[in-house]
Amino acid sequence: MRETLKDLYTAELLQAVAGRIGEVYNEFDEGRFLGLIHNEAWEQEEFKQRVRHITVALTEVLPGSYPEAVTILTQAAPFFRGVEYIFFPDYVELNGMDQWDTSMEALAVFTHYSTAEFAVRPFVIRDQERMLAQMATWAESDDEHLRRLASEGIRPRLPWASQLPSLIRDPRPALPILERLKEDSSLYVRKSVANHLNDISKDHPELVLELATNWYGKHPLTDWIVRHALRSLLRKGDIRALAIFGYQELEELEGIEVRELKIKRPLIAVGEELEFSFQVVNDTGSPVSLRIDYEIDYMKASGKLAPKRYKCSDKRYAPGCWTVEKKQSFKLISTRRFYSGDHRLHIIVNGKRLASMDFVLEGTE
Repeated sequence: MRETLKDLYTAELLQAVAGRIGEVYNEFDEGRFLGLIHNEAWEQEEFKQRVRHITVALTEVLPGSYPEAVTILTQAAPFFRGVEYIFFPDYVELNGMDQWDTSMEALAVFTHYSTAEFAVRPFVIRDQERMLAQMATWAESDDEHLRRLASEGIRPRLPWASQLPSLIRDPRPALPILERLKEDSSLYVRKSVANHLNDISKDHPELVLELATNWYGKHPLTDWIVRHALRSLLRKGDIRALAIFGYQELEELEGIEVRELKIKRPLIAVGEELEFSFQVVNDTGSPVSLRIDYEIDYMKASGKLAPKRYKCSDKRYAPGCWTVEKKQSFKLISTRRFYSGDHRLHIIVNGKRLASMDFVLEGTE
């Protein structure tokens, strides 16, 4: 069973790639290619390292002429779809920095089948103005893959990728591209725009809040982008972000309470679930929009608590008393380590903590 991304690179996958390239390029030495891959370093490498390892092997066995090699790869690439095939655009990143036109044409092809969001970034760093012009052209494309690349490729803090320091300092040069895509019919594209703005909000919250205020309420597709773009600020309880969606500060309301916070079992073990419930009371006399989150202060290896917030409910609550029940898993996952000790649960309404309760976790990863 495959457990990690690097395990996507099975012998069968690599043989299939070699075979297809061999059909396109008769002089392709499949044995040498596979031998270059399966060397002493291969087993110790993680996913991105393996991507580059395959790219280097391709560089060794394909023609020395970059345009000729790219032509071969663009003929083979349509037979392989998925993130594991990003070594096709990675070939452009490694070999094509000085052949702009050929590289842009190749990336436009490769992004259909895997994604060129990582490979474009060195081009952005080298010549941001020229690359932004290219992104603006792709943003006008009929192809959703190219429109997504126009946003995703210049996200300042794209996960798994090198950061773009210039756009982290000043993201405004990218905003015309996002403006062009703010009503895009493709969810694939809209997710990228939302993620791009969420990236920006980490360094320039005021800029994103201003843009969100101008965008919100004009088009339902744009409204979806705005809500997802502000998710980090909403999780932090930013009152300006909450106000955009009609959430009032609780200081302005009288009659909103959280009562009867209960944890089913205040002592749980790693691998189990924390089950809890509480009552939301609306005594204002009118329906009120409430964003309810819960936050867990996790015990860390240092012995200190570190909070992580989760979305619980986001709707209008009519007058009355409403019971909310939730579960939070403490099953082992690769992205989080658990440590035994005292933990704390908080219930947060419109950015304000209204109830808290302690519980104990036993066992460690």
